[in-house]
Amino acid sequence: MKKVLATRSAPGRHWVGNGFPVHGMFDYGAGAAERSPFLLLDYAAPTRFEPTSTRRGVGQHPHRGFETVTIVYDGEVEHRDSTGQGGVIGPGDVQWMTAGAGILHEEFHSADYARRGGPFEMVQLWVNLPAKDKMTPPGYQAILNGDIPVRALNDASGEAAGQVRVIAGEFDGARGPAHTFTPLNVWDVRVKAGKSVSLAQPEGWTSLLVVLDGTVQLNGETGLRAAQMATLSAQGREIAIEASGDAKLLLLAGEPIAEPVVGYGPFVMTSEAEIAQAVDDFHSGKFGRMQ
Repeated sequence: MKKVLATRSAPGRHWVGNGFPVHGMFDYGAGAAERSPFLLLDYAAPTRFEPTSTRRGVGQHPHRGFETVTIVYDGEVEHRDSTGQGGVIGPGDVQWMTAGAGILHEEFHSADYARRGGPFEMVQLWVNLPAKDKMTPPGYQAILNGDIPVRALNDASGEAAGQVRVIAGEFDGARGPAHTFTPLNVWDVRVKAGKSVSLAQPEGWTSLLVVLDGTVQLNGETGLRAAQMATLSAQGREIAIEASGDAKLLLLAGEPIAEPVVGYGPFVMTSEAEIAQAVDDFHSGKFGRMQ
């Protein structure tokens, strides 16, 4: 069984632009090695936006050296980038953007959602790239809800206990649609009240469990409620989860990248020299242009 190494409660919210009030669950600072290949997770917990004609979001900004994964639970997010890609994602959809050698992009509430307002909830995850892939050409994967396989999650007696949406990786023979550069699992997990399940992950993999809604007992000893998370050991395989109420979870697991993590804002590389080069390349226009 994978042991719980640490738990964390969501800190206070901060605004990213004027459209994303997020809790910074973790970043690429202290403890980064235990969370590799995952660099950062911002959680926009359930909130409500009133109708507006104002454009809400965050304008053009750069990234290099990793991937961003945006999972929408409520509301709509519109993306546009310097490769010419873009689109709108809504509940259940995912944007998987590879910054690679460098990209400019912007993220806003969609015009339709802004006009009507309503509930909003999303997660943005940053996934590291290994050194050999940090300068890969930038790319974009639009993954719609209907493209994501769903598998039943049963308890030890075989009774229905919930479900797993496989965004990346594999569960019960279903492979997620996201292309990844290193082996990892990104699962949207639901567990019914009163049910106990086990989510096995490969030996040696980093595993993180984020509770978005509900209350769970982890490995029979650690309680987690909404907007809390646990970092588990690479050693072991099983993760035992008991839900006291209907629970919505995000399971992140992956093969660690055993390389230095050197970050400066939107750039994550393996050395200070590479960071300096990223800054120079951005200012000299080598990340392309927004059309």
